[in-house]
Amino acid sequence: MTRDRDALRRAREMRKEMTCAESKLWSLLRDRRLIKRKFRRQHPIGHWVVDFACPAIRLAIEVDGPSHDTPDQQAWDEMKEEYLRTSGWRVLRIKNSDVYQAFGEVEALIISEIGD
Repeated sequence: MTRDRDALRRAREMRKEMTCAESKLWSLLRDRRLIKRKFRRQHPIGHWVVDFACPAIRLAIEVDGPSHDTPDQQAWDEMKEEYLRTSGWRVLRIKNSDVYQAFGEVEALIISEIGD
């Protein structure tokens, strides 16, 4: 699968402007801290950019704030998920509020999805 140049540019920009929830989750995922799996942040897949990706097991993690509750954004998210699924990726959506209020549960959910 080739990378879309625009997606690569957007991913680079997004790495500089991670949300607080993304930064907190990245502290768990970076440097193979979670079950020795390598995750990438703001990773382009086709013309989309996912918040976190573990290419070895084709797991994409999206961290969603309140803006994802709008009908327009939900439709956009559904198109993105459909593309990822048809490309062989699993998608795990996590709410910002869960990262802040239930971090242990988020960690357990990710470990469960990794399946090691």
